[in-house]
Amino acid sequence: MSGLTLLASGAALAQPASAPMHGGAAASGPLHGGAGQMDMHQAMRHGAQAMQDMKPTGNVDRDFAAMMRMHHQQAVEMSQAYLKQAKSPEMRAMAQKIIRDQKREIVQFDKWLRAHK
Repeated sequence: MSGLTLLASGAALAQPASAPMHGGAAASGPLHGGAGQMDMHQAMRHGAQAMQDMKPTGNVDRDFAAMMRMHHQQAVEMSQAYLKQAKSPEMRAMAQKIIRDQKREIVQFDKWLRAHK
């Protein structure tokens, strides 16, 4: 099984059974949650598609760095979308921390990827 398949299956396993990844009752939520919630779901779908579409290079280190960079970017985009309508001060602080930390790690992945072409 490829690393991409493992990652995709791991992401599916991490989802609660009551929260379908696509379609179903949970999918109607964003239609009622406003622009921030719709943007969050769009960022999730876009990031998942980008990781699925990535072709393995055969270099496990490079593939890991590239996929984790995409994953971190997705977390930044979801957090930014969440902040548009954030209500909980605790979750707002967590989203801001995610943005700060993930951006710092993206810089590290970019630096490593440039050095290991």
